[in-house]
Amino acid sequence: MNIELPILITFFGYLILMMGIGLWAYKATDSVDDYILGGRSMGPAVTALSVGASDMSGWLLLGLPGAVYLGGLGEAWIGIGLVFGAWLNWLFVAKRLRIYTQFTDNALTLPDFFEKRFEDKQSVLKLVSAVTILVFFTFYTSSGMVGGAILFEKVFGLDYNLALLIGSGIIVTYTFVGGFFAVSWTDFFQGCLMLIALLIVPVAIFSQPETQNGIHSLDPAMLSLLSDNTTVIGLASLLAWGLGYFGQPHILSRFMAIGSADDLKVSRRIAMSWMIVALFGALATGLAGTLYFAEQPLDNPETVFIHLAHAAFNPWIGGLLIAAILSAIMSTIDSQLLVCSSVITEDFYKKWLRPEASSKELMMIGRIGVLTIAVISGLIALNPESSVLSLVSYAWAGFGAAFGPVVILSLFWRGYSRNGAVATIVVGAITVVLWKQSTGGIFDLYEILPGFLFATLAGTLVSLISKPASSTREQFEQFSQKL
Repeated sequence: MNIELPILITFFGYLILMMGIGLWAYKATDSVDDYILGGRSMGPAVTALSVGASDMSGWLLLGLPGAVYLGGLGEAWIGIGLVFGAWLNWLFVAKRLRIYTQFTDNALTLPDFFEKRFEDKQSVLKLVSAVTILVFFTFYTSSGMVGGAILFEKVFGLDYNLALLIGSGIIVTYTFVGGFFAVSWTDFFQGCLMLIALLIVPVAIFSQPETQNGIHSLDPAMLSLLSDNTTVIGLASLLAWGLGYFGQPHILSRFMAIGSADDLKVSRRIAMSWMIVALFGALATGLAGTLYFAEQPLDNPETVFIHLAHAAFNPWIGGLLIAAILSAIMSTIDSQLLVCSSVITEDFYKKWLRPEASSKELMMIGRIGVLTIAVISGLIALNPESSVLSLVSYAWAGFGAAFGPVVILSLFWRGYSRNGAVATIVVGAITVVLWKQSTGGIFDLYEILPGFLFATLAGTLVSLISKPASSTREQFEQFSQKL
């Protein structure tokens, strides 16, 4: 039997499941609140795996194994930074954000929360934050589409552009139909499949005698966390990835949607366990690829998981494992499209064009927003030379620097002002964009770190100069009493 047929059948069955979830979610979605945040009714397990799956994305099965395949375990510092940042995000941000967003008249999006938190009558803060989200999420979504195109191109031998169209179309369909319910529940199943795949593939490769024999010939530098090429700037750049968690709208929206703030402790334990095991699996997959393909190096390092799945398993199991990559890609793109959709619906259309719009009208506008962002992202992804890791790192830095400091300061500092929040977002976003364009010396430092620091400094200084209104301070005190 040709290998493409069992893989195709496996994919077909998997997609039927995803579409079935989308249809079920469509029937359960009655209002714009349901479409954007699932009616704030998500359970701890679904929330945990939805956070993990939407966070890790195709980077976990394509980008990170590819980086380890080329550079060795020195790339593990990204994972270390991510684990530490994710844990702090769950520990300090999740509960406060869940309570505060509901306390501020049931804010459904980050821009909506910022506007209500600072009582911004001119909606300047909402506009600035909404535009920032749409700009960086367009690049983020594009990274996922590149990953999907690479998958279909390598597995089925399709033309890159056709592969891009097919992969994007699948994801857009169930996001368009089902909204947050569909995204969260598909993320739950996708997270389970991703974890299984990342455990099975490296175990299967390392259990082969020829691989075990090749371990002794592996360059020791590949197994070292610190090599002769490690620099302070390089190490700081890898660890700085952890700062990004505090500002990722698609992750923060999961905290906002959980049924009860009391469920967050259980959810945190599930999410962190999943994340640590999955990252170990991704690192092991990269090393397995280094050994397995020592004689015939891969043209594209980010395809190492795909080739290992083909090499180690029969077509049926290999097809299921490769479907895990599609799961990873789907789980992030659908979340990003939904956040963009909610921003277009709540923060542009309802705010500026049709304040009296009905819930059904807003849901339709949200679905149109999904299609619009998908088309723009697809156009960016048309370049077949695009790197998944490069696009993800840029968008991750943009959100981390622009929104990370403003989220933290909003939840912990009563003296934080509206003007300070605007300054934080603007300085963070501009720093990332400008820093990214520069190279050499200090500019080789990952742009999220200077962006985060400059944004925090700007927000603090401006808030000290233009102090918040007394009513805003009182609102913060009332919120603090609910903790």
